[in-house]
Amino acid sequence: MGQCYGKTNPTAENDHDPNTTTIISSAGDAARSPAPSAANGFPSVKSTPARNSSTHPSPWPSPYPHGVNPSPSPARASTPRRFFRRPFPPPSPAKHIRASLAKRLGQAKPKEGPIPEDRGAEPEQALDKSFGYSKSFGAKYELGKEVGRGHFGHTCSARGKKGELKDQPLAVKIISKAKMTTAIAIEDVRREVKLLKALSGHKHLVRFYDACEDANNVYIVMELCEGGELLDRILSRGGRYTEEDAKVIILQILSVVAFCHVQGVVHRDLKPENFLFTSRSEDADMKLIDFGLSDFIRPDERLNDIVGSAYYVAPEVLHRSYSVEADIWSIGVITYILLCGSRPFWARTESGIFRAVLRADPNFDDLPWPSVTPEAKDFVKRLLNKDYRKRMTAAQALTHPWLRDDSRPIPLDILIYKLVKSYLHATPFKRAAVKALSKALTEEQLVYLRAQFRLLEPNRDGHISLDNFKMALARHATDAMRESRVLDIIHMMEPLAYRKMDFEEFCAAATSTYQLEALDRWEDIASAAFEHFEREGNRVISIEELARELNLGPSAYSILRDWIRSSDGKLNLLGYTKFLHGVTLRSPVPRPR
Repeated sequence: MGQCYGKTNPTAENDHDPNTTTIISSAGDAARSPAPSAANGFPSVKSTPARNSSTHPSPWPSPYPHGVNPSPSPARASTPRRFFRRPFPPPSPAKHIRASLAKRLGQAKPKEGPIPEDRGAEPEQALDKSFGYSKSFGAKYELGKEVGRGHFGHTCSARGKKGELKDQPLAVKIISKAKMTTAIAIEDVRREVKLLKALSGHKHLVRFYDACEDANNVYIVMELCEGGELLDRILSRGGRYTEEDAKVIILQILSVVAFCHVQGVVHRDLKPENFLFTSRSEDADMKLIDFGLSDFIRPDERLNDIVGSAYYVAPEVLHRSYSVEADIWSIGVITYILLCGSRPFWARTESGIFRAVLRADPNFDDLPWPSVTPEAKDFVKRLLNKDYRKRMTAAQALTHPWLRDDSRPIPLDILIYKLVKSYLHATPFKRAAVKALSKALTEEQLVYLRAQFRLLEPNRDGHISLDNFKMALARHATDAMRESRVLDIIHMMEPLAYRKMDFEEFCAAATSTYQLEALDRWEDIASAAFEHFEREGNRVISIEELARELNLGPSAYSILRDWIRSSDGKLNLLGYTKFLHGVTLRSPVPRPR
């Protein structure tokens, strides 16, 4: 068992093990510029080694013949501490990265060391490793036995010596300062402590108590969870949960992730190893741990550093442009594993897993999927959609028919703020189109929208204004929300300060066309919506005006002609659905050389 774990450096000459937590170059600033892609099309990686745990037989079936085992051992489905050695291992991506770095930095040969932290790294003596935390760890806490280990340090049980924590069992993550060899590593520790401090008040979030330091280590004091990892429980069940038992797990995961997302925090490493049970009891609550790879994110921000664990990483993370939806993909992978006992994407190498994540579809045909309910399969598919815009949010997932319980409160969803903001800045013609779409919504969508509308606490006349959106966020605010500047989105909703919105218009404003397109009934919904649009919103529109509506130039005129009826100059069904969808302009991604 372990509480939280540091990140590690790769063994550059070995093919990387797919189970490990990976950090594939970061691209946040000059110190984290993206590394060139390797010859296999994927960036180089560094990883987090496994925790010290007892071994278990793997519940995940292998596609290899009996007796052929591509894994480091059949022991543990978690993060092995050694790499599988083949007679002819593929070349390490790190070699290509080193060559590119040498060319970029004008060196004959780059310095040996971790990738990518070694480039431009300050000499260790120049680094400021003073964090400003309490220096009295020994006076306040008594360390117990080690319960987990990572590259940067280890986790121990502990007990408080005085104050409110006296005699209380605790967990202490001990991070070695000697292994903080770059400014990035130091900043990662600062951010992890800041996140744990800022996020508070959720029953499924590990509780943070204190941060201390001395000359050698940083100590993060947290709640002790003695029930073991979710992964261990999956293994103890032979790799598969019943649907009812899986629901209990997924409800807890969605609840805490929805909380993080509305605070503007993306976890980026959701996996069974990072959920601990509070006790050995079968009905013990779970706690989300390990925010070492997490980050604050604004509502309209996209992250581009590739971090996470290979089996759980979302496609858009590999494309270097992602937001909180990447966590939803990881929950989809966890749900798939719980329901059938195998991984949805599998390969013997990390790059092979990445190709599967980008190109392959999960298998829902083999056993036990034929006996799984249609609602459960639909739930997983709605999370594992490769288009992040079509995925459910955590709050929406809690209203899905597989999990729906009208007595369970639904958390506030930051998505409605993003959608309402876009609606307020849309043209009258676009607003008419989405109003027609909202009149064809499914009951599933209306359940979610009613819950979100109630959370905004409408005025007595049944309307909401900008103040309602402000107060709803304020009621859910923690220090994390201020750090991630989630409240900035209110400024972009300023047009609502001069008007009110009833539930019908709220449904139009808070409906995602992309998410509706993921439904099996999308064609029926679009046809019904178009009928409403024909009666109430369709009008004569020229190709030039339509192009302006979509922010397109004359080169698109030939395509737009097919969207307009020649008989009356109005949008046809194709044009209406395409107009709802909009046009996404993407800058070309350079191919690896």
